[in-house]
Amino acid sequence: MMGLKEEKRAFRETIWREMTEKEIAKFPLPCFGRIPNFTGSEEAANRVRSLPEWKNASIIFANPDFAQHKVRENTLREDKLLIMASPKLKHGFLLVAPDKVQEKESFASTIKGAFKHGRKIEANNLPKPNLVVTGCVAVDKDGHRLGKGGGFGDRELQLLKRRFGNIPVVTTVHDTQLVKLVPYEVHDESVDIIVTPTRIVRVKCSRTQITATEK
Repeated sequence: MMGLKEEKRAFRETIWREMTEKEIAKFPLPCFGRIPNFTGSEEAANRVRSLPEWKNASIIFANPDFAQHKVRENTLREDKLLIMASPKLKHGFLLVAPDKVQEKESFASTIKGAFKHGRKIEANNLPKPNLVVTGCVAVDKDGHRLGKGGGFGDRELQLLKRRFGNIPVVTTVHDTQLVKLVPYEVHDESVDIIVTPTRIVRVKCSRTQITATEK
């Protein structure tokens, strides 16, 4: 009988394989072992801009993966402060101020650009973000997310939750990555809003009831 760890691994492999075979995955390739970049990632990022949580936010916390690059770029272009997790949290967090990168937003929102134009900041000095963006390999309509297996996305969300309480969490994924059910454990972190190139799914969660509404 397959354990949950093996079930998660197999589920990731299925998603990566499907995205590869359908040519949904984009650079960097192969997508195996990554938060996959996908066709339509820019459309999904631009759809995020319609969210009231986005419009009301002045500080955005985001993961560093290619799939969410346009979200980070939009953050700076709209004069919002960007907090970016460094890859695998090896260098903590990076703070990129929009007034420091005018006309360089596309580069400044990459990993290399954030290191050049931003500054390192310790976790205990982070300002409170109004919205969190995280990447996924797969997510279901109940908000359960499956990362690439390193646990860094969960660590980021847990850190923010401990310091600041609940903050809305959004993920951008291809429609193929939005599945019926993701294998999960009770301590795994979840998301509140799922945005694909074609739709927005808002997740409403409680201990006794979980429902999802589509827009």
